[in-house]
Amino acid sequence: MKGILLVNLGSPNSTSVKDVKKYLDEFLMDGRVIDVPYVMRCLLVKGIILNTRPKQSAEAYSKVWTEEGSPLIVISEKFTHKVKQQINAPVALAMRYGSPSIESGIKELKTQGVNQILVVPLYPQFAMATTETITALADKIVRDQFPDITLTHFPAFYNQPDYIDVLAKSIQETLDKEDYDHLLFSYHGVPEKHIRNSDVTQSHCELNGACCTTPSKAHEFCYRHQCYATTQGVVEKLGLQPGFYSTSFQSRLGKDPWLQPYTDMTINDRAQNGIKKLAVVTPAFVADCLETIEEIGMEAKEEFEENTGELFTTIPCLNDRDDWVQVVTNWLNNWLVEKK
Repeated sequence: MKGILLVNLGSPNSTSVKDVKKYLDEFLMDGRVIDVPYVMRCLLVKGIILNTRPKQSAEAYSKVWTEEGSPLIVISEKFTHKVKQQINAPVALAMRYGSPSIESGIKELKTQGVNQILVVPLYPQFAMATTETITALADKIVRDQFPDITLTHFPAFYNQPDYIDVLAKSIQETLDKEDYDHLLFSYHGVPEKHIRNSDVTQSHCELNGACCTTPSKAHEFCYRHQCYATTQGVVEKLGLQPGFYSTSFQSRLGKDPWLQPYTDMTINDRAQNGIKKLAVVTPAFVADCLETIEEIGMEAKEEFEENTGELFTTIPCLNDRDDWVQVVTNWLNNWLVEKK
């Protein structure tokens, strides 16, 4: 019997410093998030970050927390509920970090008689710190605890036409409301070394601008290429003109170089160069969360306005839009009818 496991990033259980610290410990100690040797990672995370960052992060989470709880969790639950209404198979929701865990999601499906699971990382683009860590953990849990279960992993969908269609539609709905000067595609950043580590050719990803547009099998696992491909797909769909849009990367940690250009610097630059009305979309996420609501919708907005910007609009993620739910359920139903 087949079943579906939808997986997103996760969230602290509450905005308390204790819960945020526990969440950050699990998240940052993942070797695919901070890919340095274990001892060095312990010194960095447990010796430095967890002694300084939890209070600051707890304050940020407090700004976005709703009466129902974490926006990411609440939206993911609403999305899952809608998917269940259109799928004739068991569906469970899990988070890579925090609750509900991937292990609990697999157990939930197993109790319903499932022995074939499609694991669906809810990330359009592949990255070590998102898709890969989900698939690796799910594989380990099944190997160690559920040897009678078979896993199939849903691939990155960054360039799927139906995904691009609904993403473009969601963007156009915002652009239709105002005469914006510029549209910024802001993707979550990753360290540059993650791109090189994911290069299956071990030679293609030079991060020189040309590698992402030169055909290569490395693109199947290249986050940078896939981000730019998502932007290009939307640009072509909406017929956007050069100069009206740009791509950047947000959220960085530590001293290692991360993907550039950086979102905060890009936004400040646009404001200082005469852009008065800016719309920002965050296509690395399918559900609004701390990074979209607080980092972009609050912090970036404030910086833009301080630099003489007049109108700053954050375009919502796809969340539980009915057309997005339909796209995903179509993918899932196609898998459900496939014969082994």
